[in-house]
Amino acid sequence: MNISGLDLSIILLYLASTIFLGLYFKKRAEQSKNDYLLGGNSMPWYMLGLSNASGMFDISGTVWLVMILFIYGIKSAWIPWLWPVFNQIFLMMFMSQWLRRSNVTTGAEWINTRFGTNIGAVRSHAIVVIFAIIMGLGYLAYGFIGVGKFIEIFIPWEWLSQYVPFDISEQYVPHFYGIILTCFAVFYTLLGGMLSIVWTDVIQYSLMAIASIVIGVIAMNALAASTLNVPDGWYSPFFGTRLTLDWSTIIPEVNEKIKSDGYSLFSVFFMMMLFKGVLVSLAGPAPTYDMQKILSSKSPREAALMSGSVSLILMPIRYFMIAGFAVLALLNYDKLDLIVRGQLDFEQVLPSAIQQFVPSGLLGLLLAGLLAAFMSTFAGTLNATQAYIVNDIYLKYINPEAPNTKIRSINYLAGIIMVLISIVIGFYAKDVNDILQWIVSGLYGSYVAANVLKWYWWRFNGSGFFWGMVCGLIPALSFRFIFDGILDLYTFPLMLLISVIGCFVGTYLAPPVDESVLKAFYKNVRPWGFWGPIRAQVIAENPEFDGNSKLGKDLFNVVIGIIWQSALVIFPIYLILLKGVPTFIAIAVVVVTSIILKKTWYDKLPAA
Repeated sequence: MNISGLDLSIILLYLASTIFLGLYFKKRAEQSKNDYLLGGNSMPWYMLGLSNASGMFDISGTVWLVMILFIYGIKSAWIPWLWPVFNQIFLMMFMSQWLRRSNVTTGAEWINTRFGTNIGAVRSHAIVVIFAIIMGLGYLAYGFIGVGKFIEIFIPWEWLSQYVPFDISEQYVPHFYGIILTCFAVFYTLLGGMLSIVWTDVIQYSLMAIASIVIGVIAMNALAASTLNVPDGWYSPFFGTRLTLDWSTIIPEVNEKIKSDGYSLFSVFFMMMLFKGVLVSLAGPAPTYDMQKILSSKSPREAALMSGSVSLILMPIRYFMIAGFAVLALLNYDKLDLIVRGQLDFEQVLPSAIQQFVPSGLLGLLLAGLLAAFMSTFAGTLNATQAYIVNDIYLKYINPEAPNTKIRSINYLAGIIMVLISIVIGFYAKDVNDILQWIVSGLYGSYVAANVLKWYWWRFNGSGFFWGMVCGLIPALSFRFIFDGILDLYTFPLMLLISVIGCFVGTYLAPPVDESVLKAFYKNVRPWGFWGPIRAQVIAENPEFDGNSKLGKDLFNVVIGIIWQSALVIFPIYLILLKGVPTFIAIAVVVVTSIILKKTWYDKLPAA
């Protein structure tokens, strides 16, 4: 066994605390649907922000980020734009306020506030529920795969098998570990709902913050006595048409990894990421745990503050750890065990570095934190997906008058079924990066066209939304087989074109949304965009109405915010690398952009 008794005790203590929190909040969560799914809208923005940041500090993502920093150096700071990570800035500046003003429980329920209750709205509601469930299953499988591969290194099956009354094929050992950890996440999520998720996230973030600082300091001390052997351009965030990193004389296998990733034409890759990322961000949050945290906030102001706090809470601490492990791995590459079942696997950089360089005691703390990171993401996703099944299927179509006891039972059943299906998907996925690419480039890509138009174009209706989503989902689920071997990101323009055609054809095949619904939506949410006819009617009825004329200000703040967020990512990396001047420049950018945002964003937030 590769961990000590002290480390194992720390991990078990953490797991016990999750059970305690689930039991502690069980009675509160049972009071109502709102208490279970949204925490009763009682939690302050900084708690939700910390919880949201903690949910994004997931184990599979951390494994991936350490790997890409190891390979691509500072240029890896741009690759998370695949998600896109800067969607938090769009949420911070305006989108969270728009969404929170709707006062709904889920994104699917929001559909009725925008499209009404006609047949197009009913179909739109159904397609959002389907999308949310598919997205939830993808995220659950993504976390399931990552945690199993991770824990296998520290608790080898050879040691554990002597205590287990059955045998498992070597290839399914990670899945076995994933199932065990999943059970703990399911327990506290199903019992305590959003409240237990948020409080468990607070514990998880505290563990990770301590571990991140210690790992970063260990890496800085190691680097002070040595030098990194990396290719030219590794230290620079700038790039040309092609990625010029050449590992052939250092670690030749890395060049093959870069080729297989499909990032060699880095400028094309970057522009595609930016193009897709802006559209995804303008579409608003996907129906996952991020959206549920926004809907759980007390007010539109607190929703904006919550989204704004995520980058500040998450980026410096997370990248302090990521850079620390990447540096330790590069300094001691010859000591890492990256061979898994006879093949080189760069996703093993993080777990192998932990095994080699983290001392006893801290190892238990770090492993508990990373396992907590898995359970945080898993629990938040599960809670969000349950919300759609219970609120948008069961209560809407099957039993609208169900008592709380019945709702609680359906919540439990929905959660268990979702977990079982995600485990099956996890058995068929190749690796973490494989399912990550499918989620961020396939599923997120299918979501874009219909969800951009729903916010910014008054004529867009439920029929257009439904056909736009259908025309996006079908390519998202089939392009991987049609364009085998091509990076999902590069098929996004074709997917977008098909979805846009579906949006416009569907829109003009049906009449506009009822004007009373559009006016109510516009008065409540107050979006900017192509709302001229509706705005004119609202002002005619209420001359004192102040429409949204903040397009220019919001987009200016988005640009400043993306610069601010990028600097928050880059400065801890340069700090770990002991690069004084770049660290100072990055910190200066953070300070200057923070001052600008204080005047142009924070001071302009609504009072409530």
